[in-house]
Amino acid sequence: MKIFAMMLLSLVMARSCDKQENEEMKNTTVEYSAVSRGKYLNINFHDDKLSIIDKRDGTPRDYILANADWKALAKLYKTIKLEALSTYKDPTQKRFYDGAAVASLRVIYDGKTYETTSFDHGFPPKEIEEFVNKIVSFATPSTQ
Repeated sequence: MKIFAMMLLSLVMARSCDKQENEEMKNTTVEYSAVSRGKYLNINFHDDKLSIIDKRDGTPRDYILANADWKALAKLYKTIKLEALSTYKDPTQKRFYDGAAVASLRVIYDGKTYETTSFDHGFPPKEIEEFVNKIVSFATPSTQ
């Protein structure tokens, strides 16, 4: 009986954490942008809605994220320390000689904005690399 009670409690706790993770993501807006003379990419998501603009003055393409993608993003988002976002160092500086587009990540959570310093598109800081790569993966191959 104790084993059954422990298993039930574990299941309830896991569901509670999953629900809290989803609620936290619903209060969050994330914007990734990569810009250079010949490139423009802006990816926004809020709740389960994704918007991609891949041309200057372009029309946004709007999508609803699949549940699996939403959960993957929520899991990766949970690993980010928002207060430290602006302190993360860029691993490369190709953007200084037009070797890469200038990229940045902005997170708006509970009315407060957290933003990275600029980094090279395709080479995000290691602390947010998986999260950024997941976001960029939603854009079609022609926009990367």
